[in-house]
Formats: sequence, C-alpha cells, structure tokens
Amino acid sequence: MTSQTAPSPAASGGNVPTPDQIRRAPKVLLHDHLDGGLRPGTIVELARDAVYTQLPETDPDKLGTWFAEAADSGSLERYLETFSHTVAVMQTRDALVRVARECAEDLAADGVVYAEVRYAPEQHLEGELSLEEVVEAVNEGFRQGERLARENGHRIRVGALLTAMRHAARALEIAELANRYRDLGVVGFDIAGAEAGYPPTRHLDAFEYLKRENNHFTIHAGEAFGLPSIWQALQWCGADRLGHGVRIIDDIQVQEDGTVKLGRLASYVRDKRIPLELCPSSNLQTGAASSYAEHPIGLLRRLHFRATINTDNRLMSHTTMSEEFEHLVEAFGYTLDDLQWFSVNAMKSAFIPFDERLAMINDVIKPGYAELKSEWLFRQTASTSGSSGSEG
Repeated sequence: MTSQTAPSPAASGGNVPTPDQIRRAPKVLLHDHLDGGLRPGTIVELARDAVYTQLPETDPDKLGTWFAEAADSGSLERYLETFSHTVAVMQTRDALVRVARECAEDLAADGVVYAEVRYAPEQHLEGELSLEEVVEAVNEGFRQGERLARENGHRIRVGALLTAMRHAARALEIAELANRYRDLGVVGFDIAGAEAGYPPTRHLDAFEYLKRENNHFTIHAGEAFGLPSIWQALQWCGADRLGHGVRIIDDIQVQEDGTVKLGRLASYVRDKRIPLELCPSSNLQTGAASSYAEHPIGLLRRLHFRATINTDNRLMSHTTMSEEFEHLVEAFGYTLDDLQWFSVNAMKSAFIPFDERLAMINDVIKPGYAELKSEWLFRQTASTSGSSGSEG
C-alpha cells in the first residue's frame, strides 16, 4: 500500500510517535551550522577565556533566551548580531575543538546518527590560525565527540561541510581546502550568506573546480531570494543539493479543486530527485512560512519531493531535530513511517559513499524505526488482550 492510498493515522489507530519515540528515532541531519549551535554556557566560558566582553548577557540561561529572542525579532541586524558573538569566541584551536566536540555529543544525545555540519573556515582566522588549522581543529572535535557519544551509549557519524561566504572572494580557496581534506573528515562544500545581490554564479570557478574533482557541494538557495537563486544554483552551478530550497513552492500552483500544477523548475527538481534541505523553525523566523501547519513541507511531502528536515541553527532557533519532528507531527499528523521517509531521504542525499549510505539505511535507520513501530504494536496487543480478558 502506498502512502497515497494508506488510511490516515487517526482512522487506522496508526503509529503517531510520542516525543520520547521521536527522540529515540534514528535521525539524519544535513543542514546545521556549527556557529549556530553552541551551548549558551560554553559561549559564556569561552568569552571569559578570550576576554570577550561584548556578550549581551553573561548568565547562560539569560543568554540562551537572548539568542532566541534576537533571532525571532524580525530584525536582520539583531539576527546577524547573534553570529557575531558565537564566531567571536571560536577563534582558537581549543575553542573550535570544544565546540565541535559538544556539537557531536548534543546531536547524538538527540538521536541523530548521521550529521553534516557546516562552517566557514575564513571566519575563524582572527586568532592567527591558518585555514588548515581551523579544519583540523574542527575535525578533531568531531572525532572526540563521536567517541564520547559512543561511551554514553549513542552512535553518530559527523562529516564537515566547508562553507565559503557569498560576499567574500575566497570560494575557490575554500573549495580547494575542502578537496584536500575530503578523505579526512570533510565531505563537501557550501556557500552561504545573503542571497540578494550575491548570486551563486559569482563563484563559478569554485563550482567548476569541484565538478572537475568529482566532489560534492550544496548551495544555500531559495531561502529568501526565490526561484532565480534556485535556478542559478542548479543550472549554472550544478549543485547536488539545495540549502533550504523552500521557495520552490513559488513554482507550484494549487488549483481551487485541489489539483496541483508544477512549473518546469519545480518539475525538474522533483524529477531529478534534488534534495531540499528544509529547516522549518528557521523558515518561520525568516518569513518563508507563517506557521508549521502552513509550511510548504506539507505539500512537498505529499508531492514526493526529496524533502529532508534540518535544524539550521539550533541555538538561534532554540530547536533540535527531535523538536523539528515534533512540530511536524503536530501540524500534519505524521507517523513513524513519515519520519522514516524523511530520514531515509536525508541519508540517500548525504555526501558519503553509496555503500556507506546504504549500510546506514539498512542497518541503522530502518531497524531503528522498525523497533519503534513494534512498540506500538505490542502496546495495542497488550491493551486488546487486557480488554478481552476482563470481558471473559
């Protein structure tokens, strides 16, 4: 039975997951910024070590609240200010190792089994580190975090994506850096920053280089600027994935009778199975959707786009992968089958080799969801048995 003909969870008593099950479910994360996911307490301690005095709050709880409120304020200036504080305390080798280590630990504790975490090496040079030293420090932190997670009963694999900033002129240099470290923990390349005025075609030399090297890259596109950004990222630059890509909805028309008509770009994205790195909570903050229930992901899931769920910036959006899934379960009634679909989509779209992706899907993700679904079956069986026993 396909998802198009399956009865609704409510009608079938289906496997709508509990928050605890969502947390334990094996999840895959493709779009998460290292400088957007620090623990507030870590920021306070690193600022103290670096004698950085510009934090708006020095109490971790108050600082965490400030980050969430600033990111949610609707002010681009305040939103960008949040990153100025996190980047400011990530300028030494020890700080980078610690932030990366804690990132891996936090994701693993939330049930993430595979993550690609991105950061811009060029933003971490104020402490006189070289680009190579930045990459090596972050990689070391991820490996430490993986080991500590394993000791605590969690399993995670983390790959790094090296990001170049759209407004700068170092994209080719960062692409070459990503290629040098591609077998040492770096799995791909990205560009980020303001879309308007900084089209991806400004960095064609970097993308052409990566294609010649048979390397992988994603491009932030279709978050704020719309369809032209997506079109350039795909047809000019050759992106493997779209960072956000949520504005593809602008090329989809829903008629009054409920029928759907896809424009040529939307059809191309769906037909080619181009992954969309959707970030629901972040999209609400940037105005791409007014609520979770109205987020385009509902339609994109129904139309079988290669949709994936992501956190973007866990600190600024005050979120986790589990919370992103919880919002969608509440908004759309998604079941464990839907969450597995999103997780398999993401794993299929990861930048590690095919055989490793397949092993993660068959040996980790599908068995994990099967076990969660069996819990529901046994609860139903126990409940039914108890009822029949009391009536006999």
